[in-house]
Amino acid sequence: MPPSPLAFQTYQPINFASKLSLFSDQWQPRVIAEMNDYQFKIVRIEGDFIWHSHADTDESFIVLEGELRIDFRDGHVCVNAGEMYVVPKGIEHKPYAHEEVRMLLIEPRGVVNTGDEGGERTATNDLWI
Repeated sequence: MPPSPLAFQTYQPINFASKLSLFSDQWQPRVIAEMNDYQFKIVRIEGDFIWHSHADTDESFIVLEGELRIDFRDGHVCVNAGEMYVVPKGIEHKPYAHEEVRMLLIEPRGVVNTGDEGGERTATNDLWI
């Protein structure tokens, strides 16, 4: 568990570009803030992910840079920079990025990025930056 936000409060906004410049690995979300039981995570992705779902929570994708395609078993949606999409809980989906996409994710603390599927794309939770 990270230290209390009051322990390092500087009254400075969180700059997405600055935080994204601190790492280059993909498919490994980094927590940049918490609000109640929700975490704000930034991530870089490129290529194909795995089919998965989240039984207990919706999943939000806010694209900061690039173009994200989210595939569903019966179609897909393209999400561009400055746009967002919320995948309802229980819906199987697979993110894809032809070129690197930089995103903000908002989800409850402890959500596993691969749902119940597991595998090599499963990211470490609560990795703060």
